Amino acid sequence: MIPISDDNPTLRTPVVTYLLLGAILFTWVVIQGAGFDAYKLAASVCDLGMVPGELTGRAPLGFILKMGDGIGCGIDNEAINRLTPITSMFLHGGWMHLIGNCLFFWVFGNNVEDSMGRFRFLVFYLLCGLAAAGAHVLVDPASPVPTVGASGAISGIMGAYLVLYPRVRVNMLFVIFIFIHIIPVPAWAVLVWWFVVQVISGLPQLMTVEQVTGGVAVWAHVGGFVAGVVLIKLFQNPRYTAQRTTWRHRLHPDHP
Repeated sequence: MIPISDDNPTLRTPVVTYLLLGAILFTWVVIQGAGFDAYKLAASVCDLGMVPGELTGRAPLGFILKMGDGIGCGIDNEAINRLTPITSMFLHGGWMHLIGNCLFFWVFGNNVEDSMGRFRFLVFYLLCGLAAAGAHVLVDPASPVPTVGASGAISGIMGAYLVLYPRVRVNMLFVIFIFIHIIPVPAWAVLVWWFVVQVISGLPQLMTVEQVTGGVAVWAHVGGFVAGVVLIKLFQNPRYTAQRTTWRHRLHPDHP
């Protein structure tokens, strides 16, 4: 199931959404070499990705994590490590990682920005990303594995969308073998299902703590989503939300 659009028009141009997407793409192409240079990609993830064990001091200095043939990432105590919860939000580990995050951001981000205003949205986005980073560190504080991706912050946007527009229809692309269908699904069903999958996927991490863990940082997704649900009432602009609801009902009088 892949969200490709929603029936939720915007009243204002989502400038910050565009700028953040632009920053993510710029980082991928210029700093990470668009994934075509394995060394450049690994170096960006190692140097600018968030390593829980570096932030907590629980990963041994000098430990080398193998990231490919002849490529290793060492644990250090450089000053830039303190900034990695933010810098890691703009990095990605591959094309599918990048495309997936950008697609979810594209579908849900513009409506949330339109409901709170540009500056509030930027602060909200960063706070959700930091909450996601905190959740990931809390679950695995000694991990020497770099974490990258905008998915924690985007999860916060999804949590906010669930609170603001639970009944709006999201057009989902279903691919079943050779059959492709686009089916409108209520946002609450899409987002609640996604959240439940993240929690279930993350439960094994709570039961078994390994020296080196990898894969998807699902607890970052959970932390970001919960932050979005909790913070949205503080950041939304009630006047903007009312205007959007009125406008949506005029355009789609038969939709909830």
